[in-house]
Amino acid sequence: MGWKAWRSGAVSVGSGTSLVWRRLRRVQGNRLRIGEGSIVHANIVFESRGGDVLIGDRTYVGLSTVICFQQISIGNDVLVSWGATIVDHDSHSLEWNLRRNDVREWSRNRKDWSHVPSAPVVIADRAWVGFNVTILKGVTIGEGAVVAACSVVTRDVPPNALVAGNPARVIRILSNGARAELSQ
Repeated sequence: MGWKAWRSGAVSVGSGTSLVWRRLRRVQGNRLRIGEGSIVHANIVFESRGGDVLIGDRTYVGLSTVICFQQISIGNDVLVSWGATIVDHDSHSLEWNLRRNDVREWSRNRKDWSHVPSAPVVIADRAWVGFNVTILKGVTIGEGAVVAACSVVTRDVPPNALVAGNPARVIRILSNGARAELSQ
């Protein structure tokens, strides 16, 4: 799968970046772009055609799962630990009548996405996502924010905030001094 994805132009990898190619799924018809000097060990799954996953420079994504229908963007100098799940859709409709054929359609390699809510996910520069974190559709994690281990992020996280819990809530705002040290 990896070489076919690379040769098709669906995957773009910057210099000095390490990517585990065998962990890419359904890349054809989608776009995966990874910047320079990054390490990506994640399972990256595209649900349908037209998805876009962007991972910036000097970013680490451990053995986690990124599931994209529309768009997931992870900035520069971001740390995503192991066991995280980042998803930009609800997977199924909340209404039984609209999801009743999902399993039958999967067996035919099809899925009706017309009734499934989705919204882009953005993880801004210098954020840190702890292990076993879940980030749901439509969430923006602000620059320099830290998401504590095992949190479930259902709403936007302000820049430089430390959030924790299920659902994740702001514990405190981190000092900007740490950010200034990183940029030097």
